[in-house]
Amino acid sequence: MSTGRQAPRIADIRAFVIDSKGRGGDYHDRESGHWLVDGDIATPMSGYVEYRHSRTAWGIAVLGSILVEVELDDGTVGVSTGLGGEPACFLIDKHFKRFVVGADCRNISLIWDQMYRASLPYGRKGLAPAAISVVDLALWDTLGRWRGEPVYDMIGGKTKERIPAYMTGVRPDVARELGFWGAKVPLPVGPAQGPAGMARNLEALTKYREMAGEGFPLMVDCYMSLDVPYAVELATRCRAAGLDIHWFEECLNPDDVDGHRLLKERAPTERWTTGEHEYTRYGFRELLRHRAVDIIQPDVMWVGGLTELLRVSAMAAAYDVPVIPHGSGNYSYHFVISQPHSPFVEYLNTSPQSDQVNPVFGGLFENEATPVNGKVQLDDAPGFGLALDRSAANLIRPYGD
Repeated sequence: MSTGRQAPRIADIRAFVIDSKGRGGDYHDRESGHWLVDGDIATPMSGYVEYRHSRTAWGIAVLGSILVEVELDDGTVGVSTGLGGEPACFLIDKHFKRFVVGADCRNISLIWDQMYRASLPYGRKGLAPAAISVVDLALWDTLGRWRGEPVYDMIGGKTKERIPAYMTGVRPDVARELGFWGAKVPLPVGPAQGPAGMARNLEALTKYREMAGEGFPLMVDCYMSLDVPYAVELATRCRAAGLDIHWFEECLNPDDVDGHRLLKERAPTERWTTGEHEYTRYGFRELLRHRAVDIIQPDVMWVGGLTELLRVSAMAAAYDVPVIPHGSGNYSYHFVISQPHSPFVEYLNTSPQSDQVNPVFGGLFENEATPVNGKVQLDDAPGFGLALDRSAANLIRPYGD
Protein backbone atom coordinates (compact mmCIF):
# COMPACT_ATOMS: atom_id res chain seq x y z
CA MET A 1 0.00 0.00 0.00
CA SER A 2 1.27 3.46 -0.86
CA THR A 3 2.18 5.56 2.17
CA GLY A 4 3.60 8.80 0.71
CA ARG A 5 1.66 11.94 -0.18
CA GLN A 6 3.05 12.08 -3.70
CA ALA A 7 0.83 10.13 -6.06
CA PRO A 8 2.11 8.74 -9.35
CA ARG A 9 1.03 10.22 -12.62
CA ILE A 10 -0.83 8.34 -15.31
CA ALA A 11 1.71 7.22 -17.90
CA ASP A 12 -0.60 5.65 -20.47
CA ILE A 13 -4.10 4.51 -21.31
CA ARG A 14 -4.69 1.70 -23.79
CA ALA A 15 -7.94 0.61 -25.44
CA PHE A 16 -8.47 -2.89 -26.82
CA VAL A 17 -11.16 -4.57 -28.88
CA ILE A 18 -12.30 -7.97 -27.59
CA ASP A 19 -12.75 -10.41 -30.47
CA SER A 20 -14.58 -13.15 -28.60
CA LYS A 21 -18.29 -13.65 -28.17
CA GLY A 22 -19.39 -13.97 -24.56
CA ARG A 23 -16.41 -12.15 -23.04
CA GLY A 24 -16.43 -8.60 -21.78
CA GLY A 25 -18.97 -5.89 -21.12
CA ASP A 26 -21.33 -6.25 -24.08
CA TYR A 27 -23.90 -8.60 -22.55
CA HIS A 28 -25.53 -9.42 -25.88
CA ASP A 29 -22.43 -10.43 -27.83
CA ARG A 30 -23.35 -14.14 -27.76
CA GLU A 31 -23.43 -17.15 -30.01
CA SER A 32 -26.68 -18.05 -31.79
CA GLY A 33 -29.17 -19.95 -29.65
CA HIS A 34 -28.37 -18.06 -26.45
CA TRP A 35 -31.47 -16.97 -24.52
CA LEU A 36 -30.24 -13.36 -24.53
CA VAL A 37 -30.26 -13.09 -28.32
CA ASP A 38 -32.61 -15.76 -29.66
CA GLY A 39 -35.17 -16.12 -26.90
CA ASP A 40 -38.70 -14.72 -27.03
CA ILE A 41 -37.96 -11.17 -25.91
CA ALA A 42 -39.88 -8.02 -26.79
CA THR A 43 -37.62 -5.20 -28.02
CA PRO A 44 -37.93 -1.72 -29.55
CA MET A 45 -37.74 -3.49 -32.93
CA SER A 46 -40.63 -5.90 -32.27
CA GLY A 47 -42.87 -3.83 -34.52
CA TYR A 48 -40.93 -5.09 -37.53
CA VAL A 49 -41.69 -8.70 -38.43
CA GLU A 50 -38.30 -9.32 -40.02
CA TYR A 51 -36.47 -8.44 -36.78
CA ARG A 52 -38.55 -10.33 -34.23
CA HIS A 53 -36.82 -13.69 -34.42
CA SER A 54 -33.47 -12.61 -32.98
CA ARG A 55 -31.90 -9.60 -31.38
CA THR A 56 -28.81 -10.13 -33.48
CA ALA A 57 -30.97 -9.59 -36.58
CA TRP A 58 -31.22 -5.88 -35.79
CA GLY A 59 -27.66 -5.53 -34.49
CA ILE A 60 -27.89 -5.30 -30.72
CA ALA A 61 -24.27 -6.47 -30.30
CA VAL A 62 -22.81 -4.82 -33.37
CA LEU A 63 -20.43 -2.65 -31.29
CA GLY A 64 -19.00 -5.40 -29.11
CA SER A 65 -16.86 -5.35 -25.97
CA ILE A 66 -13.73 -3.41 -25.16
CA LEU A 67 -10.98 -3.52 -22.55
CA VAL A 68 -9.15 -0.51 -21.14
CA GLU A 69 -5.86 -0.48 -19.24
CA VAL A 70 -4.52 2.50 -17.28
CA GLU A 71 -0.83 2.44 -16.36
CA LEU A 72 0.83 4.66 -13.76
CA ASP A 73 4.43 5.80 -13.95
CA ASP A 74 5.26 3.50 -11.03
CA GLY A 75 4.11 0.48 -13.06
CA THR A 76 0.67 0.01 -11.46
CA VAL A 77 -1.90 -1.13 -14.04
CA GLY A 78 -5.69 -1.07 -13.69
CA VAL A 79 -8.18 -2.62 -16.05
CA SER A 80 -11.87 -2.46 -16.96
CA THR A 81 -14.32 -3.68 -19.56
CA GLY A 82 -17.40 -2.22 -21.19
CA LEU A 83 -18.98 -1.85 -24.60
CA GLY A 84 -18.58 0.32 -27.65
CA GLY A 85 -16.14 -1.61 -29.82
CA GLU A 86 -13.86 0.26 -32.20
CA PRO A 87 -15.92 3.51 -32.08
CA ALA A 88 -15.45 3.71 -28.27
CA CYS A 89 -11.76 2.87 -28.63
CA PHE A 90 -11.45 5.69 -31.17
CA LEU A 91 -12.94 8.18 -28.72
CA ILE A 92 -10.65 7.01 -25.93
CA ASP A 93 -7.49 7.03 -28.06
CA LYS A 94 -8.12 10.14 -30.14
CA HIS A 95 -10.02 12.35 -27.71
CA PHE A 96 -10.13 11.32 -24.04
CA LYS A 97 -6.51 10.22 -23.75
CA ARG A 98 -5.34 13.84 -23.58
CA PHE A 99 -7.23 14.31 -20.29
CA VAL A 100 -5.87 11.11 -18.76
CA VAL A 101 -2.17 10.82 -19.54
CA GLY A 102 -0.07 12.95 -17.22
CA ALA A 103 -2.86 13.42 -14.68
CA ASP A 104 -2.57 12.68 -10.97
CA CYS A 105 -4.15 9.23 -10.59
CA ARG A 106 -6.28 10.48 -7.68
CA ASN A 107 -8.01 13.20 -9.71
CA ILE A 108 -10.78 11.02 -11.12
CA SER A 109 -13.52 13.63 -10.78
CA LEU A 110 -11.42 16.18 -12.68
CA ILE A 111 -10.69 13.71 -15.48
CA TRP A 112 -14.37 12.74 -15.68
CA ASP A 113 -15.49 16.36 -15.91
CA GLN A 114 -13.02 17.15 -18.66
CA MET A 115 -14.00 14.08 -20.72
CA TYR A 116 -17.69 14.83 -20.31
CA ARG A 117 -17.50 18.55 -21.11
CA ALA A 118 -15.20 17.95 -24.08
CA SER A 119 -17.66 15.44 -25.57
CA LEU A 120 -20.78 17.61 -25.16
CA PRO A 121 -20.86 18.63 -28.85
CA TYR A 122 -21.39 14.99 -29.90
CA GLY A 123 -22.07 13.08 -26.69
CA ARG A 124 -24.35 13.37 -23.63
CA LYS A 125 -26.03 9.99 -24.22
CA GLY A 126 -25.11 6.69 -25.81
CA LEU A 127 -21.64 5.92 -27.07
CA ALA A 128 -19.73 8.82 -25.52
CA PRO A 129 -20.85 8.18 -21.91
CA ALA A 130 -20.21 4.47 -22.49
CA ALA A 131 -16.62 5.20 -23.48
CA ILE A 132 -16.21 7.59 -20.55
CA SER A 133 -17.58 4.88 -18.25
CA VAL A 134 -14.94 2.32 -19.20
CA VAL A 135 -12.16 4.87 -18.68
CA ASP A 136 -13.65 5.88 -15.34
CA LEU A 137 -13.88 2.28 -14.12
CA ALA A 138 -10.27 1.65 -15.14
CA LEU A 139 -9.22 4.77 -13.20
CA TRP A 140 -10.99 3.57 -10.05
CA ASP A 141 -9.45 0.13 -10.44
CA THR A 142 -5.99 1.67 -10.87
CA LEU A 143 -6.37 3.94 -7.86
CA GLY A 144 -7.52 1.02 -5.73
CA ARG A 145 -4.55 -1.08 -6.81
CA TRP A 146 -2.14 1.77 -6.04
CA ARG A 147 -3.69 2.31 -2.62
CA GLY A 148 -4.07 -1.41 -1.94
CA GLU A 149 -7.78 -0.94 -1.20
CA PRO A 150 -10.98 -2.36 -2.68
CA VAL A 151 -13.10 0.22 -4.45
CA TYR A 152 -15.97 -0.22 -1.98
CA ASP A 153 -13.71 1.00 0.85
CA MET A 154 -12.80 4.11 -1.15
CA ILE A 155 -16.46 5.08 -1.61
CA GLY A 156 -17.71 4.60 1.93
CA GLY A 157 -17.08 1.02 3.01
CA LYS A 158 -19.51 -1.83 3.48
CA THR A 159 -23.14 -1.31 4.50
CA LYS A 160 -23.77 -5.07 4.35
CA GLU A 161 -21.55 -8.14 4.54
CA ARG A 162 -23.23 -10.05 1.72
CA ILE A 163 -25.44 -8.75 -1.07
CA PRO A 164 -28.70 -10.53 -1.92
CA ALA A 165 -29.07 -11.02 -5.68
CA TYR A 166 -31.92 -11.63 -8.06
CA MET A 167 -31.33 -13.62 -11.23
CA THR A 168 -32.28 -12.47 -14.72
CA GLY A 169 -33.02 -15.25 -17.21
CA VAL A 170 -35.70 -17.64 -18.35
CA ARG A 171 -35.45 -20.10 -15.47
CA PRO A 172 -37.06 -18.63 -12.35
CA ASP A 173 -37.28 -22.16 -10.96
CA VAL A 174 -33.49 -22.40 -11.07
CA ALA A 175 -33.21 -18.97 -9.42
CA ARG A 176 -35.32 -20.17 -6.51
CA GLU A 177 -33.44 -23.47 -6.21
CA LEU A 178 -30.11 -21.63 -6.11
CA GLY A 179 -31.19 -19.30 -3.31
CA PHE A 180 -31.60 -16.06 -5.23
CA TRP A 181 -33.79 -13.32 -3.78
CA GLY A 182 -36.02 -13.28 -6.86
CA ALA A 183 -36.08 -13.70 -10.64
CA LYS A 184 -36.55 -11.38 -13.59
CA VAL A 185 -37.93 -12.72 -16.86
CA PRO A 186 -38.32 -11.22 -20.34
CA LEU A 187 -41.65 -10.19 -21.83
CA PRO A 188 -42.01 -12.19 -25.07
CA VAL A 189 -43.83 -9.85 -27.52
CA GLY A 190 -44.75 -6.21 -28.03
CA PRO A 191 -47.91 -4.24 -28.86
CA ALA A 192 -47.63 -4.73 -32.63
CA GLN A 193 -48.86 -8.32 -32.26
CA GLY A 194 -52.18 -7.12 -30.91
CA PRO A 195 -54.62 -9.06 -28.70
CA ALA A 196 -53.01 -12.38 -29.64
CA GLY A 197 -49.67 -11.02 -28.46
CA MET A 198 -51.18 -9.86 -25.18
CA ALA A 199 -52.62 -13.35 -24.65
CA ARG A 200 -49.21 -14.84 -25.41
CA ASN A 201 -47.56 -12.54 -22.88
CA LEU A 202 -50.03 -13.50 -20.17
CA GLU A 203 -49.57 -17.18 -20.98
CA ALA A 204 -45.77 -16.84 -20.73
CA LEU A 205 -45.89 -14.87 -17.48
CA THR A 206 -48.33 -17.40 -16.00
CA LYS A 207 -45.86 -20.15 -16.87
CA TYR A 208 -43.01 -18.19 -15.30
CA ARG A 209 -45.06 -17.71 -12.13
CA GLU A 210 -45.76 -21.44 -11.99
CA MET A 211 -42.05 -22.12 -12.40
CA ALA A 212 -41.14 -19.65 -9.66
CA GLY A 213 -43.83 -20.77 -7.25
CA GLU A 214 -45.80 -18.57 -4.86
CA GLY A 215 -44.15 -16.00 -2.64
CA PHE A 216 -41.02 -15.64 -4.80
CA PRO A 217 -40.46 -12.15 -6.26
CA LEU A 218 -40.96 -12.18 -10.04
CA MET A 219 -40.06 -9.17 -12.17
CA VAL A 220 -40.78 -8.51 -15.86
CA ASP A 221 -38.28 -6.87 -18.21
CA CYS A 222 -40.13 -5.09 -21.04
CA TYR A 223 -36.97 -3.67 -22.66
CA MET A 224 -38.28 -0.40 -24.10
CA SER A 225 -40.89 -2.25 -26.18
CA LEU A 226 -44.26 -0.96 -24.92
CA ASP A 227 -46.40 2.17 -24.86
CA VAL A 228 -48.37 3.54 -21.92
CA PRO A 229 -51.81 1.98 -22.68
CA TYR A 230 -50.31 -1.44 -23.38
CA ALA A 231 -48.14 -1.41 -20.24
CA VAL A 232 -51.09 -0.41 -18.06
CA GLU A 233 -53.30 -3.09 -19.60
CA LEU A 234 -50.58 -5.71 -19.13
CA ALA A 235 -50.13 -4.77 -15.48
CA THR A 236 -53.90 -4.75 -14.89
CA ARG A 237 -54.33 -8.19 -16.43
CA CYS A 238 -51.39 -9.62 -14.51
CA ARG A 239 -52.87 -8.35 -11.25
CA ALA A 240 -56.30 -9.77 -12.11
CA ALA A 241 -54.65 -13.13 -12.85
CA GLY A 242 -52.93 -13.14 -9.48
CA LEU A 243 -49.44 -13.29 -10.99
CA ASP A 244 -47.96 -11.06 -8.25
CA ILE A 245 -45.43 -9.21 -10.43
CA HIS A 246 -42.93 -7.43 -8.19
CA TRP A 247 -42.05 -4.79 -10.80
CA PHE A 248 -42.39 -3.95 -14.48
CA GLU A 249 -39.08 -2.78 -15.91
CA GLU A 250 -38.20 -0.34 -18.69
CA CYS A 251 -41.58 -0.45 -20.40
CA LEU A 252 -41.15 2.71 -22.47
CA ASN A 253 -38.71 4.65 -24.60
CA PRO A 254 -36.12 5.90 -22.07
CA ASP A 255 -36.67 9.51 -23.15
CA ASP A 256 -40.40 9.40 -22.39
CA VAL A 257 -40.29 10.79 -18.86
CA ASP A 258 -43.91 11.97 -19.08
CA GLY A 259 -44.92 8.47 -20.14
CA HIS A 260 -43.25 6.96 -17.09
CA ARG A 261 -45.10 9.45 -14.91
CA LEU A 262 -48.38 8.43 -16.55
CA LEU A 263 -47.69 4.77 -15.80
CA LYS A 264 -47.47 5.59 -12.12
CA GLU A 265 -50.63 7.70 -12.26
CA ARG A 266 -52.71 5.10 -14.11
CA ALA A 267 -51.43 2.04 -12.22
CA PRO A 268 -50.26 3.44 -8.89
CA THR A 269 -50.17 0.12 -7.05
CA GLU A 270 -47.55 -1.34 -9.42
CA ARG A 271 -43.82 -0.84 -9.11
CA TRP A 272 -42.38 0.75 -12.26
CA THR A 273 -38.63 0.83 -12.86
CA THR A 274 -36.27 2.12 -15.53
CA GLY A 275 -32.80 3.55 -16.05
CA GLU A 276 -30.78 0.86 -17.77
CA HIS A 277 -30.54 3.05 -20.87
CA GLU A 278 -30.41 6.42 -19.15
CA TYR A 279 -27.21 8.45 -18.98
CA THR A 280 -25.58 10.79 -16.45
CA ARG A 281 -27.13 12.62 -13.54
CA TYR A 282 -29.04 14.91 -15.89
CA GLY A 283 -31.15 12.10 -17.28
CA PHE A 284 -31.87 10.66 -13.84
CA ARG A 285 -32.67 14.09 -12.42
CA GLU A 286 -35.73 14.22 -14.66
CA LEU A 287 -36.97 10.78 -13.59
CA LEU A 288 -36.49 11.61 -9.92
CA ARG A 289 -37.95 15.10 -9.82
CA HIS A 290 -41.08 13.93 -11.64
CA ARG A 291 -41.43 10.96 -9.26
CA ALA A 292 -41.78 8.92 -12.44
CA VAL A 293 -40.40 5.60 -11.17
CA ASP A 294 -40.21 3.60 -7.97
CA ILE A 295 -36.68 2.25 -8.54
CA ILE A 296 -33.85 3.43 -10.78
CA GLN A 297 -31.53 0.98 -12.53
CA PRO A 298 -28.45 2.68 -14.01
CA ASP A 299 -25.81 0.53 -15.66
CA VAL A 300 -22.41 1.57 -14.34
CA MET A 301 -20.71 0.55 -17.61
CA TRP A 302 -22.53 3.23 -19.60
CA VAL A 303 -24.23 5.68 -17.21
CA GLY A 304 -20.91 7.52 -16.91
CA GLY A 305 -18.97 5.09 -14.75
CA LEU A 306 -18.75 4.86 -10.98
CA THR A 307 -18.02 8.57 -10.60
CA GLU A 308 -21.35 9.54 -12.14
CA LEU A 309 -23.26 6.66 -10.57
CA LEU A 310 -22.33 7.98 -7.13
CA ARG A 311 -23.85 11.34 -8.07
CA VAL A 312 -27.01 9.66 -9.34
CA SER A 313 -27.16 7.64 -6.13
CA ALA A 314 -26.91 10.74 -3.97
CA MET A 315 -29.84 12.32 -5.81
CA ALA A 316 -31.91 9.17 -5.48
CA ALA A 317 -31.21 8.99 -1.75
CA ALA A 318 -32.73 12.45 -1.36
CA TYR A 319 -35.97 11.07 -2.86
CA ASP A 320 -35.76 7.75 -0.95
CA VAL A 321 -35.69 5.93 -4.30
CA PRO A 322 -33.71 2.66 -4.28
CA VAL A 323 -30.85 2.28 -6.73
CA ILE A 324 -30.55 -1.27 -8.09
CA PRO A 325 -28.01 -1.18 -10.92
CA HIS A 326 -28.43 -3.10 -14.12
CA GLY A 327 -25.98 -6.01 -14.47
CA SER A 328 -22.30 -5.00 -14.46
CA GLY A 329 -20.91 -7.74 -12.23
CA ASN A 330 -18.15 -6.64 -9.87
CA TYR A 331 -18.66 -2.98 -10.74
CA SER A 332 -22.23 -3.04 -9.43
CA TYR A 333 -21.29 -5.24 -6.47
CA HIS A 334 -18.74 -2.72 -5.17
CA PHE A 335 -21.26 0.08 -5.54
CA VAL A 336 -24.21 -1.74 -3.95
CA ILE A 337 -22.28 -3.00 -0.94
CA SER A 338 -21.43 0.62 -0.11
CA GLN A 339 -24.93 2.11 -0.49
CA PRO A 340 -27.64 1.84 2.22
CA HIS A 341 -30.43 2.47 -0.31
CA SER A 342 -29.23 -0.29 -2.69
CA PRO A 343 -30.74 -3.39 -1.08
CA PHE A 344 -29.73 -6.03 -3.64
CA VAL A 345 -28.08 -6.59 -7.01
CA GLU A 346 -28.94 -8.08 -10.36
CA TYR A 347 -27.15 -11.20 -11.48
CA LEU A 348 -27.53 -11.40 -15.25
CA ASN A 349 -27.34 -15.09 -16.06
CA THR A 350 -25.04 -15.45 -19.06
CA SER A 351 -25.27 -19.22 -19.49
CA PRO A 352 -26.98 -20.20 -22.79
CA GLN A 353 -30.16 -21.50 -21.12
CA SER A 354 -29.82 -19.36 -17.95
CA ASP A 355 -29.56 -22.47 -15.80
CA GLN A 356 -25.96 -22.20 -14.54
CA VAL A 357 -24.10 -19.57 -12.56
CA ASN A 358 -21.33 -18.28 -14.81
CA PRO A 359 -19.12 -15.18 -14.55
CA VAL A 360 -20.92 -12.18 -16.04
CA PHE A 361 -17.86 -11.19 -18.09
CA GLY A 362 -17.39 -14.68 -19.49
CA GLY A 363 -14.02 -15.59 -18.02
CA LEU A 364 -12.31 -12.41 -19.20
CA PHE A 365 -11.08 -11.88 -15.64
CA GLU A 366 -9.73 -14.05 -12.87
CA ASN A 367 -11.55 -14.02 -9.53
CA GLU A 368 -14.76 -12.45 -10.79
CA ALA A 369 -17.31 -12.58 -7.96
CA THR A 370 -20.33 -14.79 -8.58
CA PRO A 371 -23.35 -15.43 -6.35
CA VAL A 372 -23.20 -18.34 -3.93
CA ASN A 373 -26.57 -19.44 -2.53
CA GLY A 374 -28.01 -16.34 -4.18
CA LYS A 375 -25.70 -13.88 -2.44
CA VAL A 376 -22.51 -12.06 -3.41
CA GLN A 377 -19.61 -11.69 -1.01
CA LEU A 378 -16.64 -9.49 -1.82
CA ASP A 379 -13.12 -9.98 -0.55
CA ASP A 380 -10.60 -7.22 0.13
CA ALA A 381 -8.70 -7.50 -3.16
CA PRO A 382 -7.60 -4.05 -4.35
CA GLY A 383 -9.54 -2.16 -6.99
CA PHE A 384 -12.51 -4.08 -8.33
CA GLY A 385 -10.72 -7.36 -7.65
CA LEU A 386 -10.52 -8.26 -11.35
CA ALA A 387 -7.28 -9.47 -12.95
CA LEU A 388 -7.19 -10.05 -16.67
CA ASP A 389 -7.05 -13.74 -17.50
CA ARG A 390 -3.91 -13.95 -19.61
CA SER A 391 -5.28 -17.01 -21.39
CA ALA A 392 -7.68 -14.56 -23.05
CA ALA A 393 -4.87 -12.31 -24.29
CA ASN A 394 -4.99 -13.71 -27.80
CA LEU A 395 -8.65 -12.66 -28.01
CA ILE A 396 -7.84 -8.99 -27.38
CA ARG A 397 -6.28 -6.67 -29.94
CA PRO A 398 -5.08 -3.09 -29.52
CA TYR A 399 -7.28 -0.51 -31.17
CA GLY A 400 -6.01 0.27 -34.66
CA ASP A 401 -4.41 -3.14 -35.31
